[in-house]
Amino acid sequence: MTILDVDSVQAFVAIADFQSFTRAAEALGTTQGAISVKLKRLEDRIGQRLIERTPRSVRLSAQGALFLDGARGFLAAHERALAGLTDCRRRFTLGIAAHVAGPELPTLLARLNAHDPGLTIEVRLDNSRTLLDAFDRGELDAAIVRREDDRRDAEILGPEDFGWFAVPHFEHRQGEPIRLATHAPSCGVRDMATRALDAISIPWIDVFLGGGSSVVTAAVSAGLAIGAFPCRLAPPGTVEVGQRFGLPTLPSSEIMLHSTLTDTKSREALRTLAAAFREHRAIAS
Repeated sequence: MTILDVDSVQAFVAIADFQSFTRAAEALGTTQGAISVKLKRLEDRIGQRLIERTPRSVRLSAQGALFLDGARGFLAAHERALAGLTDCRRRFTLGIAAHVAGPELPTLLARLNAHDPGLTIEVRLDNSRTLLDAFDRGELDAAIVRREDDRRDAEILGPEDFGWFAVPHFEHRQGEPIRLATHAPSCGVRDMATRALDAISIPWIDVFLGGGSSVVTAAVSAGLAIGAFPCRLAPPGTVEVGQRFGLPTLPSSEIMLHSTLTDTKSREALRTLAAAFREHRAIAS
């Protein structure tokens, strides 16, 4: 009978999540050498090679890919067992930008809950700029936002590309201002879009200014306006229309994870959320 130990499985999952021995070691508060030893111990115990490692890349082997879901379940069961021994619950407040959170958000939070049932997360949705200000004031323990300015004090979760989207039959009369459905004036995506239009002197007019995400999406889906969206979050049934109407290319950005969490359990939970976020983005692309 093969018996797994928690430390070895945890090391394997961290390597799979980060695709890096160095970053996995940092996340678990140990050394790269210790991570390598734990992985070898696990591979020897189950008789399978789980990680393919070259000078340029770290990736799952075929057997590692098959083992990953079971390994996550093993760790989740371990955490649930320990949580049953205490009534002490931990909590942290997480801000997620509205332009970052997609339809996969409930799935991501469900995975986080399965990983650590003893953790209560308070989630706040808003625009990136508002959340980053709240984080700087100490009102949030962590924030997943679009990069603002040149801040580098955060972990990069992945790139974010933007485009101009409208329904296929959207009509724009030559010589009239472009009709835009935008969020509140404080929204960074609105600023980016309007600055791009102003830079090449394309006139535009706001419709549904300050509406929530659902209102902006409804206006674009109804054919009333064009909207600037992250490409992965474009409303269903819309198409990219930038080239069609001669609109400027929107600059790419990055999704950043800011955190002040220091306790090991909370940092592990946040790492799980970040890894799940990356996985869903990879699937979507």
